[in-house]
Amino acid sequence: MPLDTSTYTLALLRLDGRRWNELRRMHAQISTQAAADGSSYLEMGNTKVICTVAGPSEGRRSGGGGDDNATVQVEIGIAGFSGVDRKKRGRGDKRTSEMQMTIANAFSNTLFTNLYPHSTILITLHVLSQDGSLLAACLNAATLALIDAGVPMSDYVVACTSGSTSSYSSNDEAADPLLDLNGTEEQELPFLTVGTLGAGDKVSVLVMESRVQASRLEGMLAVGVDGCKQVREILDQVVRTHGKRILESVVK
Repeated sequence: MPLDTSTYTLALLRLDGRRWNELRRMHAQISTQAAADGSSYLEMGNTKVICTVAGPSEGRRSGGGGDDNATVQVEIGIAGFSGVDRKKRGRGDKRTSEMQMTIANAFSNTLFTNLYPHSTILITLHVLSQDGSLLAACLNAATLALIDAGVPMSDYVVACTSGSTSSYSSNDEAADPLLDLNGTEEQELPFLTVGTLGAGDKVSVLVMESRVQASRLEGMLAVGVDGCKQVREILDQVVRTHGKRILESVVK
């Protein structure tokens, strides 16, 4: 059934009760798995991701690139029950491979890989539930897990999605931007995933797989970058709270 967005402008509320510039509820934890070098659990709405980090360690190099920098490898496992269609994706799934490459490239340019020559940093992501913003959730979860593992990076890599209230075919120039789309909205509306470095406006990840008028793109990107700043504040608070808890346990 097509998504009815005709009331978005009138009521100023979306189907889940949010305004156009509101994030869904975000919950995150660090050090969820003691056996891993770094781990995290993150929820963005009903999208739920577990991330573990192994390394930097020797071995598991797949070739390519010089030995002066560490290699960042990403593996994504999507549970068959995570989506509505209950489809199990194999290792050769094209969409999964694209996400792995995007995440690996983003962190290869952010982590100080020159400090760990001849080594590999393995990021493993397990998707438990999908309801939109999957790539953004994976990037945010990986950021927390890398911080937990103590891998130095220049700043947080934070991400979220933004879209438009009207599809490409409707050609509505007055369409408004939307922040943090859920699964239903992503199926019907054009959207992009944007990732920024820190609290600034430097874009490190930008992925868009749907068609949209060029006049709407600037507004969507601006809303997405602003959303990333909100996400960074949330993740930073999670890290500070965890650090404070560790410090208090040591002092006691």
